[in-house]
Amino acid sequence: MNKILIIEDDKAIVDILKMILEQDGYRTDHAFNGPTGIQKFKDNTPDVVLLDIKMPRMDGIEVLQEIKKINDKPIVIMISGHGNIETAVQTTKLGAYDFISKPFDVDRLRLTIQNGLNYKKLLSENESMRAMMGSDEELIGKSEAMRRLKELIKKVSASTSRVLITGENGTGKELVAKEIHRLSDRKDSPYIQINCAAIPNDLIELELFGNVEGYLQYSPDKRAGKFELANGGTLFLDEIADLNLNAQTKLLTVLSENRIQPLGSNESIYVDVRILASTNHDLLALIEEGKFREDLYHRINVFTLNVPSLRERREDIPLFIEYFTEQICKLNNLGKKKFTPVTIEYLSSMLWPGNVRQLRNTVERMIILSESETVDKELLKEESPRFLTDLDKVINSASSLHEFQDMSEKIFIEKKLAENNWNISKTAEILNIQRSHLYTKIKQYGIEIPSKEDIK
Repeated sequence: MNKILIIEDDKAIVDILKMILEQDGYRTDHAFNGPTGIQKFKDNTPDVVLLDIKMPRMDGIEVLQEIKKINDKPIVIMISGHGNIETAVQTTKLGAYDFISKPFDVDRLRLTIQNGLNYKKLLSENESMRAMMGSDEELIGKSEAMRRLKELIKKVSASTSRVLITGENGTGKELVAKEIHRLSDRKDSPYIQINCAAIPNDLIELELFGNVEGYLQYSPDKRAGKFELANGGTLFLDEIADLNLNAQTKLLTVLSENRIQPLGSNESIYVDVRILASTNHDLLALIEEGKFREDLYHRINVFTLNVPSLRERREDIPLFIEYFTEQICKLNNLGKKKFTPVTIEYLSSMLWPGNVRQLRNTVERMIILSESETVDKELLKEESPRFLTDLDKVINSASSLHEFQDMSEKIFIEKKLAENNWNISKTAEILNIQRSHLYTKIKQYGIEIPSKEDIK
């Protein structure tokens, strides 16, 4: 049963609050002034504090500051009169969760308390997750591309600016977003992620903004949206390009006003949320096609961080293999396994269109299939050859220097012929060799010239 401490100098208001809250199943305690409230807070830490702003001896702002010094985990909701709403808003910057105004709207009171408890639960889950992951978790990679990315992450983390994270699928955009949050001043506040591509268009607004009690027939309870859950922390909008235009319009309004309106409600709720977004699409091209709002693009794109593909940082692949091997063996209760140098070199030569995600899956398959402590590239026979560049294939299959030279020359000639629309004379001229010599090479390497009908 959740405990609520009421710190309010008006006995009539205290009595009303106690009656409402105890009917809802909460345990309550009260204090009629700040010093007494602080002492009760110390003696029996509550889950929620309802704190009046204007009180004799010690006002609510002073009490809030003292409470936060003692323990910043309980949810503090300020009680404000009509004359001090502006002050109440300012208290959110000092750590208050929200505020309710006098005279009370009972439904709003209940809603605010429930949201606060959900927020507190989320904080606890985040702490547990951080404890499991370890505080020293960082992005893997020592390549020049990753060094530059890490430097940019540190810079943007120190600000509250919005960040657009771009990159191919599987490059680790989610991890970059988590790293920004982890290094920011909001690291102890919620980190909420929503995959815009995975949620049907007719449910995305519900996920983002929530709904009031009774709005949904199939689920009559009140539901907090991702913005509410992320209040005070970070909201990561993964694959933002998949938002429909209507949701984009509403998101733009939220980003402009820092307020959300749950579905079915006539009241807006103030939110303090840092927005991080990601996409693997070209948003400027989508803007041209009328599929993405240009004004929203400029709202989310204060900073752009591009996560390099694995092809752009092949030197990091051995680090990933080592990291994934340790992780996978531990997860599957396997003994320590090690990839041979030849296998690591082979894996480093592959194209990896699925990037880090694909590499991890491949490493996992090889570890599971390996019957010894040594993981060899023979286990890769089932992998598709399309993941290799032509040069990679040559390097991995040539057994001698002479064979490598012949294979490389064949690939080069075929490429130049194709570039010149299979015109022998033109290709020979560009290669600076005799036309007859080029014919000899074509015959030597068994290069098939397409028919005139096939050449466009």
